Amino acid sequence: MNDRRASSAPSRGRQLARGLGMRCPRCGSGNLFHHWLHMVPNCPHCGLVFERKDGDWTGALVINFALTVAVFVVVLIALVAATAPQIPVAPLLAVLVPITALGPVVGYPVSKTLWVAIERAVLDPL
Repeated sequence: MNDRRASSAPSRGRQLARGLGMRCPRCGSGNLFHHWLHMVPNCPHCGLVFERKDGDWTGALVINFALTVAVFVVVLIALVAATAPQIPVAPLLAVLVPITALGPVVGYPVSKTLWVAIERAVLDPL
């Protein structure tokens, strides 16, 4: 396991920002995904292990679900407010069903890197 430490650890805020940007929370390097849905096991630059133990990605699943639900609710409220009092159900479904189906796929890489950043910011000492 290649676990080289940086000379100065990034702040928690910087780690979270890097996670949102789909970058390594420790060193900030990119290229963490072979494909959209396949994350590398370790950072190619600093060697940070992304999955410490089985079940580590449960938090990423929760983040992904929460992001999808948040987008769904915001779009639903905006569309209902824009079309009230006669809400057209078919166009509403035409917008909301793709959000529900594609939201988790689109948010997958961000949720994984954000979870690594959260886990590192909370569990690892600065």
